[in-house]
Amino acid sequence: MDKKGLISVPVATAVGLGAIIGAGIFVLSGTAIALAGADAIIAFLLVGFVAILVALELGELGSIIPKEEGASYSYVYNAFGSELGFITGIIFYFSSATAISAISLGFGSYLANLLGMTSAYSVFLAIPLIFALAVLNYMGVKKAANADSVLVLIKLAVLFIFIIFALYFAFGAGHFNLANFGIDSSQSGIGPIAAASIAIFFAYSGFQTISTLTSKIKGGANAAAKAILISVLLSLIVYLAVVISLILIVPSSVFTVSAADPILKALDFASAPTSLKVLIDIGALIATASASLAMLIRSTRIIYQLGSDGLLPKIISKHKPGKDISANGLIATVVIAVLALFSGNIYIIAAISVFGVLFTYLMSSFALIHFRRIKKVGTFKSPLYPYLSVIAIIFLLAFISGMPAQSLSIGTIMIISLLCIYYILREYDAKKTVKIRLFK
Repeated sequence: MDKKGLISVPVATAVGLGAIIGAGIFVLSGTAIALAGADAIIAFLLVGFVAILVALELGELGSIIPKEEGASYSYVYNAFGSELGFITGIIFYFSSATAISAISLGFGSYLANLLGMTSAYSVFLAIPLIFALAVLNYMGVKKAANADSVLVLIKLAVLFIFIIFALYFAFGAGHFNLANFGIDSSQSGIGPIAAASIAIFFAYSGFQTISTLTSKIKGGANAAAKAILISVLLSLIVYLAVVISLILIVPSSVFTVSAADPILKALDFASAPTSLKVLIDIGALIATASASLAMLIRSTRIIYQLGSDGLLPKIISKHKPGKDISANGLIATVVIAVLALFSGNIYIIAAISVFGVLFTYLMSSFALIHFRRIKKVGTFKSPLYPYLSVIAIIFLLAFISGMPAQSLSIGTIMIISLLCIYYILREYDAKKTVKIRLFK
């Protein structure tokens, strides 16, 4: 961080990695393998490709509107106005808040194992983490971001150690079994890959945290775009290496959907030394804490921007001079995150969050098309426009259509409810009706 209080590209990249690496690898990688078997590798590549497309779009949007701090919400708000902006912003915020639950549940699972407790205590061990990170977040975004960069270095080192162990176990100790990469009938086809992709997309969703910090990054929008792309590419490499390592150790058929500590279970399967399991456990705790912190940062930045645009009551978005965090907004985030812990297994929580992520990415793609159409350009341009944007939209719609019925239902109800709330508030404030002609 420099003298002006701006964070560097490496720190911004670390914030993105902090949000990405943790939720996916330490928590949901086993879920993806359980759903699609070894085809989870294909799902990771597919979602990684789409994440890169979205990252390019967000990089350009951030350079078009560099002063806004609401990421996808701000892009949609400035492109299409308050109605769609309000819906996108609240859904984006709710998605970020529930993401905290899924990640912190992984933290609770790893901590329970370290303390010799059963996974039944995971929820109750996750709650203190959420409160502790909320206190750190209230100290300020810049302090939280720098703390996150330190945590990222530690968890990358731990993952590297796990990869080395997996390679030694498979090839050095002679345990390699090609059958580990097999898939059974329930894991074959497009359906299981699509289901695994939902969990994996949750894992990649953290890079948008960088977009909420554009005005805080030294070098502005171009630097933010660079940090976004670097974080996505590095995450893709790490994800593939760890998922392959997991299957090298454990047959893909052994993983379960609800398990929140797949790496630890893989080490148990391999009868790894206790010292290594403790090290990985501690690394997983750091990783999930880091990812939870990054999601808290994102949630509070969205609240901050929604309040600045007058789309939330002042009591929620109000912040003290010199503070970039709303105390009441932070409390609301903590309440949502804690309540979501009790909503079901980790896949359902993640799927609910992913609906919001996919929806905001879809709206961002349309926002980019809007800005390009009116010839409003930034300092960074995504390549091969409009082809890559069209491809991104097609994939995002496909992912949304393939989501679990429960998360689709919740997402649909949220959109309808927010639309009703918006027009009730608009009517209460006696706003004039806006009439446009779609066809001439």
